[in-house]
Amino acid sequence: MNYELPDLPYEYNALEPFIDEATMRLHHGKHHQAYVNGLNKANEKLKEATENVDFSGVKHWTRELAFHGAGHFLHCIFWEIMGPNNQDARPTGELADAINKDFGSFEKFQALFKAVGGAVEASGWVMLVKNKAADKLEVIAVEKHQNFTQWVVEPLVVCDVWEHAYYLKYQNNRGAYLENFFHVINWASVAKRFAL
Repeated sequence: MNYELPDLPYEYNALEPFIDEATMRLHHGKHHQAYVNGLNKANEKLKEATENVDFSGVKHWTRELAFHGAGHFLHCIFWEIMGPNNQDARPTGELADAINKDFGSFEKFQALFKAVGGAVEASGWVMLVKNKAADKLEVIAVEKHQNFTQWVVEPLVVCDVWEHAYYLKYQNNRGAYLENFFHVINWASVAKRFAL
């Protein structure tokens, strides 16, 4: 099975003015497509290695599989949990209750999410996750997504803080990007992930 770049569930300009169309086109059409291509190539090379019983390159290709696979799957969540017309939206129901229980309030969660995202060194992600082992929500930083090894967590909100996600509009002001990211979160989509 070959992986494919998923279509966005909205137009490239739908998140304006918070995330600009030019960034969305590059981010989705170039960066995410590169992860899909790399994931397919790694799978192909590992299939060839298995068929030929030649595992001399397996260390390289399993690393490529992890890097491109993580990039692909996290971007799929990233596109899904954003959407237009969410500027003043907030979580409701059980998700809101869990955020209040685990962080004290939505505002405290927001502040923590932005602080963690701003502190990611170089490239990476900030995530709201459901820790299934501890039965609670957490905010984590992921600086190398292929090393994302908290296998007990389910990503709910992921925010790409690699520079390609914001540099055209925000240049080196990651804080402003994180501030405006909250204007595009589709909390109904996040609630569906939370309910899983």
